[in-house]
Amino acid sequence: MKQYTDETFHFDLSNEKIQSAVTFLNNKGQLTHKEFAIKAYLYVRDNWPYYPYRFSLINEDWKASELMGHKRGHCIDKVVILIAILRAAHIPARLGLAKVKNHIAVDQIVEKFGSDVLVPHGYIEIYLDSKWIKATPAFNKELCKLLNVHPLEFDGKTDSVFQEFDQTGNQVFMEYLEDYGTFNEVPLPLMLELMREHYPKIKESGITLGSVINLATL
Repeated sequence: MKQYTDETFHFDLSNEKIQSAVTFLNNKGQLTHKEFAIKAYLYVRDNWPYYPYRFSLINEDWKASELMGHKRGHCIDKVVILIAILRAAHIPARLGLAKVKNHIAVDQIVEKFGSDVLVPHGYIEIYLDSKWIKATPAFNKELCKLLNVHPLEFDGKTDSVFQEFDQTGNQVFMEYLEDYGTFNEVPLPLMLELMREHYPKIKESGITLGSVINLATL
């Protein structure tokens, strides 16, 4: 379990940005692990608006402290930030990767990739009360309102993955298709391999590790 609270290259817990976030979240007194995890989840969910159109394949770009300096983020960006904050508060956390289908699709992704399948999608697993719990802090409140779905909440007790339906209950929203497991660092080679496998344009473009994928230029 200790490995999931340790500092690593990507989860640079001692960085001032990470430590400042922990101090901010504890500003009204020391919280239990569950209380802190819920507060941190909401903090990350709503302070970095979801933006899937930039995807870096540069290893240094995936340091949590670097991602915290951005104004918005991909789902995996946001999970990396949340993991670092939780680990800095001595709460075990790890990165999960999956393939999901977006039934209320983000238009530019469908246009550029020719698919409403999103891969890799990032989620977090948090160890609370002697069990691992999944959470997905990707979609901020403002975006959920725009897409007519309820913001995804997290109670620290049960898995909180993508909303299955929109607010009407009639339109399917997100669906998990495949789970690739959990990781203690950001597995960039695997992430590129998955993108090349599912998106022909990525493979045709010759994009390699060390590149930055910008959908506007594909």
